[in-house]
Amino acid sequence: MFLLNEKIFFPPLDMADEDGLLAIGGDLSTERLLLAYRSGIFPWYNEETEPICWWSPDPRFVLFPAELKVSKSMQAILKNETFRFTCNQAFEKVIQNCKTIARKGQDGTWISADLQKAFTRLHKMGHAHSAETWLEDKLVGGLYGIRMGNIFFGESMFSSVQNASKFAFIHYVQQLQKENVQLIDCQVYTAHLESLGAKMISRKEFMKLLATGC
Repeated sequence: MFLLNEKIFFPPLDMADEDGLLAIGGDLSTERLLLAYRSGIFPWYNEETEPICWWSPDPRFVLFPAELKVSKSMQAILKNETFRFTCNQAFEKVIQNCKTIARKGQDGTWISADLQKAFTRLHKMGHAHSAETWLEDKLVGGLYGIRMGNIFFGESMFSSVQNASKFAFIHYVQQLQKENVQLIDCQVYTAHLESLGAKMISRKEFMKLLATGC
């Protein structure tokens, strides 16, 4: 376990423990966050009980846009125009919903007030992006993350009605593929994203992709 200080750096990834925890401490400055993502590291912690924790799991859960899976039921939803898709129209609302909407099997959120402020700064600087699902004029689903070169680092998504987050995710992946994005970092396993085509790769392979993609 490595304890960070005010210096903006991270230790080698092979110092991470078996769960992927690499370091604790430091801050959520823009410079440190951008260095973290370029280095295959992301923050994930409980604000009430933990210091800032920095992770680099091995293996890594990712989606190659060309391998996106869209079920027949979702294909029908994409075509029926019930929902409307946008990008970067409601970033702050998206991250607020990701922070506050309850998720099955979870007692709370990992998105701290400081993380919310940090990612909002990154959005205003053009690094963080959101995708939104609207039902008429109401925001009902979305996701946000960081774009670096040809890599998108997904952070969180929310849905207040069935299939709204899938709608935003599928549309956004298809858009990113058109923009030549080669990889979407999903960080850790979820059955939801596995059903959409995400899979595990080694951290070594992941870092090779970052080296060329970022």
